[in-house]
Amino acid sequence: MTTPSEPGHGRPDPGLSAIMNERRQLTNLAYRLLGSLADAEDVVQETYARWYAMSRQQQDAITSPGAWLTKVAGRLCLNVLSSARARRETYVGEWIPEPLPEPREWITGRPDGISVDPADRVTLDESVNMAFLVVLESMTPAERVAFILHDVFRYPFAEVAEIVGRTPAACRQLASSARRRIHASRAPAAPASQQAGIVRDFKQAWEAKDINALIGLLDPDATATADGGGVVGAVLRPIEGAEQIVRSLLNLAGRLRNLTILERTVNGQPGLIAQHDGVTVSVYAFDIAGDRIKHIWAVRNPDKLRPWTGGAAALGDSGTARGARATEDDLS
Repeated sequence: MTTPSEPGHGRPDPGLSAIMNERRQLTNLAYRLLGSLADAEDVVQETYARWYAMSRQQQDAITSPGAWLTKVAGRLCLNVLSSARARRETYVGEWIPEPLPEPREWITGRPDGISVDPADRVTLDESVNMAFLVVLESMTPAERVAFILHDVFRYPFAEVAEIVGRTPAACRQLASSARRRIHASRAPAAPASQQAGIVRDFKQAWEAKDINALIGLLDPDATATADGGGVVGAVLRPIEGAEQIVRSLLNLAGRLRNLTILERTVNGQPGLIAQHDGVTVSVYAFDIAGDRIKHIWAVRNPDKLRPWTGGAAALGDSGTARGARATEDDLS
């Protein structure tokens, strides 16, 4: 990212602090809109690049720099979402949003392992849990932008309209349509403590290869989805039904002696990670309703595990040894 002394102004920028204070808000917005931290970082960097490409006179003429930055970031996200649909048609297997750990566990993709700048961390709340993000993926780009800006970030429809390029009334309809999708797909969530207990029981039953316990923890119509991105082995299509999921889990259990399964917070909710030689190679998120698991998302694509590990190291044995093999009975 360019620094304030580089755009050619020749003097310190008195508004630098106010401008940079918007960075975390922009990162939070872009991640929710795109479901990808890497894409969100690119959007935020491009947003600031456009700000510093302007002359000081042009910057001073903007009465609300924060609103200007949000508008630019929102439009960039809309463009990315529109192009992402085409990219994901060629994606190998299922595409799952990028999972995020608790802020204290964030690691950069650099080999030095320096912690991520707090301004780049995403605030973990219900608008970033995996079930919520997956529903967002089913929306049109305009629906997603209108809904997130208005319902999550509380921007008025007049401002949303400037970003989406439609009338305020049209944006209201887009947000309403998105809201209906959310409500139709979401069952009342179990309390966090209950979810944590179910995930812990699931981990213990999985490690013990306890078939009856696993089936008892899964909804009979549960679904499991894995994302290897064609880089590492993963099931290519969702697995449906508790018994089929358990069969897949037990196939993986034979390799658990080489893996360590740990409880972690994933996108603000109880989840699991699998580590090989101390490197996270899989992240598991859960959708739990009542006392049953309705959906499991297993993210193995190392490009999506940068906040959890040191980038290329995530491939390790689990990645390079297995290559891009994808089997129909493997959630690993």
